[in-house]
Amino acid sequence: MKIFVFTSFILYLVLTISPIEIFADTALDFYMHDFYSKSNEASLILKEIENSLKEGSRRKVCSRQKEAAILGLLANKSLIKAFEIHGTNPPMKAIKESEQRWESILNEC
Repeated sequence: MKIFVFTSFILYLVLTISPIEIFADTALDFYMHDFYSKSNEASLILKEIENSLKEGSRRKVCSRQKEAAILGLLANKSLIKAFEIHGTNPPMKAIKESEQRWESILNEC
């Protein structure tokens, strides 16, 4: 009976502690993933727009361009947050230049 109780206790500890360690992403991982996914999605949208324009179609170009710009700006915010969490200074010059490009895309339409 003692072995059963001891085994049950160990099993309980393993099942309650292990999933927390496995599934818990750090905040830094979250913001870096957010940055990469949003910037990749924004780049993909811009590439699709470029291909549409090459084919002569201007369908929904402006709305898709704005969508890409908003994603790009949100990606930059996630990158800044990741640097803050990591405790290092972000490359503000490059980030500001990126923000200016996304804002110009946003305001072009």
